[in-house]
Amino acid sequence: MQVTETLNEGLKRGYKMILSAQALDDKVNEKLKEAQPDVELKGFRKGKVPLPLLKKQFGQRVLGEAMQESVDDAMKVHFEEKGERPAFEPDVKMANQEWKEGDDVEIEMTYEALPDIPEVELGSLKLERMVTKADEASVDEALQNLAESAQDFKDRKKGSKAKDGDQVVIDFVGKVDGEAFEGGTAEDYPLTLGSGSFIPGFEEQLVGVKVDEEKAVTVNFPEEYQAAHLAGKEAVFDCTVKAVKEPVAAELNDELAQKYGAEDLDALKEQIRERLEQEYAGAARAILKRHVLDALDEKVSFDLPPTMVETEAKQIAHQIWHDENPDVQGHDHPEVEPTEEHTKLAERRVRLGLLLADLGQKAEVEVTDAEMTQAVMNQARQYPGQEREFFEFVQKNPQMRQQLRAPIFEDKVIDYVVELADVTDKEVSKDELEKAIEAMNDEE
Repeated sequence: MQVTETLNEGLKRGYKMILSAQALDDKVNEKLKEAQPDVELKGFRKGKVPLPLLKKQFGQRVLGEAMQESVDDAMKVHFEEKGERPAFEPDVKMANQEWKEGDDVEIEMTYEALPDIPEVELGSLKLERMVTKADEASVDEALQNLAESAQDFKDRKKGSKAKDGDQVVIDFVGKVDGEAFEGGTAEDYPLTLGSGSFIPGFEEQLVGVKVDEEKAVTVNFPEEYQAAHLAGKEAVFDCTVKAVKEPVAAELNDELAQKYGAEDLDALKEQIRERLEQEYAGAARAILKRHVLDALDEKVSFDLPPTMVETEAKQIAHQIWHDENPDVQGHDHPEVEPTEEHTKLAERRVRLGLLLADLGQKAEVEVTDAEMTQAVMNQARQYPGQEREFFEFVQKNPQMRQQLRAPIFEDKVIDYVVELADVTDKEVSKDELEKAIEAMNDEE
C-alpha cells in the first residue's frame, strides 16, 4: 500500500494511503482461496467450486472484509515502522467517497502521536518524608474518645427530668384503636432519647419525664412502615417511667479494653498508638506523593497531545462546576468552558500521567489479580446487598476495570520512584503534619 505523509505538526500526523485496485483484488482472491476447500455449491463437490464462480457468488461479501483487513495491516506496519503510538484511536476515512469496484481505494488517516518521554535520573530526586510518632497526649485523647463512645448511664438525682441524650427505662403498651397490638409491649426497656431508634416523634415526647411518671405517647406509624397492618395508623403508647439515667463516659480500665478486644488497658493503648501512627504514615505518604509528582514535573518537559489536554481540561472544568453547584445532579446544564487555569492543571496531569505510565512500563510494574480483586471488593462495599451485581458489572466493563486499576498502578510507580530517589526522613509533630496536609489541600 502506498503511504504519503500529509501532516506533521508537533504530535499531529496525517497520511494518505492508497490501496490499488489490483492489491485489493489479490486480497479478495486470497480470501476466496482460503475458503474454497470448505465451500459446497450445487453441481460441485465440496472444495471443487471454481474460483471464478466463487468470486461471482461471494466476491461482494468478501470485498469489504478484504478492504478492512488491508487497511488494518497497513496501519499496523505504519506504526511499527514509525515507532509511534497514537494517543487516541486514529481517525480513518475513505477519501474517494464515489469509489466503485475496480478503482483504487484512497484512505485518509489522522492521529495524534504519543510523545517520546525523556529519561529521568530518579536517583537525583531529593525528597523529604515526614515521620510522626504518636505522643502520650494523642493516645490519651483517642482513649478518652473511646470511653465516651462506650458510654454508660447512671441514675439521675430523684425527681430530675429526662434530657435529650439521657436513657429512660420504661414499660410500655402500644394500642391502635384502643386495642393492644402484637410487638407493641415491653418491660424495662432502655431507650436513649435522641437515638432515633423508635418511631419518629416518640422519643421527643419523653423529654422532661420523671421516675414513676406515666405518659401517653401518641405517634403515627410511617406510611411505608414494614408492618402493613400498622402503616399510616395512629398509635398510643402508655408508658411508665422506671428510671432516668444520665450518660457518663466508661471508666478507663481493663474492662473497657476488653470491650475493644484488647487484653488489658496497656494493650489497648498500644493498639491505639499503632493505629494513630498508621494514620500519620498515610498522611505523610500523601504529602510525599505530592512531592514526588512536583519533583518529576520540574524534571521533564515534552510535547503533549492537544486532544488529551483539551479532554482533561474539560473534565476538570466540569467537575469543578459540579463541586460549586452540588444541587445539580445531572448533566443537563450549559456547557462549561475550561479556563486557562484548568488547561494548565490539565497539562500537568497529562504530562505526569504519560511520564508515570512510561516509568511503570520500563520498570515492568504490574497490577496483580489479587490487587484488582481487593480494589473491586473495596468498591463493592459501597453497594450493600448488590455486591454480586457490582462484581458482574466490573467484569463486563473494561472502562470500569481501568478506573480501578489506574490508581493502584500509579501508587506502585510512586513507590518505585521513592525506592530509587534520595529520601530523607524528618520527624515532625502531629500539628506540623496536619498543617502540611492542610497546605497541600489548599493548593488543589
